[in-house]
Amino acid sequence: MSESAHTAPAAHRTVQEVTERLAERSARSRGAYLRRVRAAADEARERGPARTSLGCANLAHGFAACSPADKLALRGGERPGVAIVSSYNDMLSAHQPYETYPAVLKEAVRAAGGIAQFAGGVPAMCDGVTQGRPGMELSLYSREVIAMATAIALSHDMFDASLMLGVCDKIVPGLLIGALHFGHLPALFVPAGPMPSGLPNKVKARARQAFAEGKIGRGEMLDAEAKSYHSPGTCTFYGTANSNQVLMEVMGLHLPGATFVNPGTELRDALTRAAGARAVQITAHGTEHTPVAEVVDEKALVNAAVALLATGGSTNHTMHLVAIAAAAGIELLWDDFAALSRVVPLLTRMYPNGQADVNHFQAAGGMQALIGDLLDNGLLHEDVLTVAGRGLGLYRSAPALKDGEIVWEERPTRGTDPDVLRPVAEPFSADGGIHMVSGNLGRAVSKVSAVKPEHLVIEAPAKVFDDQAELMAAFQAGELDGQDFVAVIRYQGPSANGMPELHKLTPPLAVLLDRGQRVAMVTDGRMSGASGKVPAAIHLSPEAADGGPIALVREGDPIRLDSAAGTLDLLVPAEELAARTPQGRPLRDDEWVGTGRELFAAFRRAAGPADRGAGIFAMSGAEAQA
Repeated sequence: MSESAHTAPAAHRTVQEVTERLAERSARSRGAYLRRVRAAADEARERGPARTSLGCANLAHGFAACSPADKLALRGGERPGVAIVSSYNDMLSAHQPYETYPAVLKEAVRAAGGIAQFAGGVPAMCDGVTQGRPGMELSLYSREVIAMATAIALSHDMFDASLMLGVCDKIVPGLLIGALHFGHLPALFVPAGPMPSGLPNKVKARARQAFAEGKIGRGEMLDAEAKSYHSPGTCTFYGTANSNQVLMEVMGLHLPGATFVNPGTELRDALTRAAGARAVQITAHGTEHTPVAEVVDEKALVNAAVALLATGGSTNHTMHLVAIAAAAGIELLWDDFAALSRVVPLLTRMYPNGQADVNHFQAAGGMQALIGDLLDNGLLHEDVLTVAGRGLGLYRSAPALKDGEIVWEERPTRGTDPDVLRPVAEPFSADGGIHMVSGNLGRAVSKVSAVKPEHLVIEAPAKVFDDQAELMAAFQAGELDGQDFVAVIRYQGPSANGMPELHKLTPPLAVLLDRGQRVAMVTDGRMSGASGKVPAAIHLSPEAADGGPIALVREGDPIRLDSAAGTLDLLVPAEELAARTPQGRPLRDDEWVGTGRELFAAFRRAAGPADRGAGIFAMSGAEAQA
C-alpha cells in the first residue's frame, strides 16, 4: 500500500534485548530457513507465475474445472495465481461468513490482474462445542492437521500468493504454520469479524455459576447461552479466537484495521475485496513482493508477544506463538514471554479480564489506538515488513468508506473509553497479563489479568484428580465445600490425551471462590482463552505422562502458588519426593478410543512439551543444528 511515514522512538531496552537474544539463539536455524525460502523466491521472480513450470498435463489438470475465461488466463504466463485456503463451515459462527468469500475474492483478484482458485479447505472444530467432551482431546492436534492440510492445498505449484481464511483457536496458528512452510509465497489473512454484542458477559457468567449450583435449569441456561452466541461472526469475548486476530494484525498479516469489523457490513465486504487486490500486488510479479517468511521474523514475533501481554490475551498463545516461530526457524522461549511481561503493561479490559467485549474495544479506538500507543512508547518494533507495506506505523490507520471506496485514515493514539482501553501511561496493571511460574513441580503459565490481587497467592492442600470429570463429580457431591485446596488435574498434557481445555471447571471453582474458599488449579492441561477468574498454573511442563513431578503429588500435599512472584512449589522435602513413585497413568491406546481419538495415537507419541509449542513438527532449518 505504502511505507509508514512515522519515525517511532527506539525500542524499549527489554524489547530490544529480547529480540537480540531471540535472533542470536535462532541464527543457524533461521539462516538455513531463509536461505531455502529466498532461493525459491528468487526463482519465482525470474520464472514468472508458478504454474508456468508445470508440464502440459499437470497444468491441464490444474485448470480443467475452471470457466473458459479462467482457463485462458491460466494457460498464459502473465497473471499471477492466488490460492484461497479456507476453514469455512456453517457450524462455526466465526467461520460461517466465509461461505461467500471465495466468489468475492476471485472477483477482486481478477480485477487486480490475477487469477484466484479455491485451493483447499482445512478442518475447523469449535472448542465451544467440544468443551468437556471427548472431541476436545483432538483440539490441539487439529492445529497440526490444519498445517498439513494447508501444505497440501499449496503443494500443486500453481500459486504465487495465498489468501488464508480462518479465525478461531488452532485454526489461524495452523494456517500460518502451513503457510510458513511455503515461506517464499506471500500469505494474507482475511478475517470475518465478530458478531454484534449479545447478552452482557457479566450476566452470562452469573448464569453459568447459577447453573453449576443447580439454581437454574437447562432451559434457562440454554436461553442465556443462545443470547450470547446468537449470529454469524466470532464470539465476542476475548479468548483465543480474538487473540488470534489481534496477533495477526500486529504481526502485519491482516490489512490495517481489518480485525474487528462486523460481518455483513459494507466495510467488511470492502476489506475482503481489498485483501484480494492486495494479494496480487505482493506477489513476486506485483509491485511489492512480500513473502510471508520475511514478514514473520524475530521482530514480528516479539511484537505479537507484546500485544498478547498488553491485552491480557489467551494463554494458548504461549504455545501457538512458539510453534509458529519454530515454523519460521526461530526458537521462541517462555523466558522471552517472562522478560517482556515485566515491562509490558496491561492496557485492555475485555471479558474475561473485564466486562467489555471486542466490539467495545473496537469502539474505544481498537487496534489503531493500541498499536499507536505501544509504538509511541517503544514497546513495538516499527521497522517491520507487513502485507500493507514497510512499517507498523501503517497500522495506526483505520479503514473507512468514502463514496463507496475504501480509504485508510489515521486515528488518535489514545482510546476513548478508559474502562476498556488505556494508554501506556495509565495502565490497568504495570506488567503483562500472563506470568510464567516455576519451582519443583516444573514450569507453568499463569494468567493473572482476570485474577483479583488477593487471589494471586495461595498455599493449600492438594486435591488430586486424573480426569476433569472426577473434579466435577466431587463438586456435585459437595466434597469440595468449605475448604481451601489446590486442585491438581494431571495426565492432561500433549502426549497424554491431547491437552484438552479444562474450561468447564471454571464455573464450579468460581462458585467455591465466591463462597470465600481459597482455591486454585495446577494442571499439565490447558484452560480456555476465556478462563481467568480462578488462579491457575497451567501448561505445566514436564507433564505427568512424561515423568513430570506432578505425577508425584499426593492428596493433602501442601502446594504454594504465587503468581505475582512467579513461583510454584510442592512443599514436600526433596528426599521424600525422591522416594516416591508416580501415581496414576495416561490412557493406553486401546482405551483412548471413540470420537475418532484412536486416529491420533501417532500424534500423542510425537507431541512435544508445552513449552516447546506442544507440536509434532521439527523446527524449520533445524538441519543446520546437526
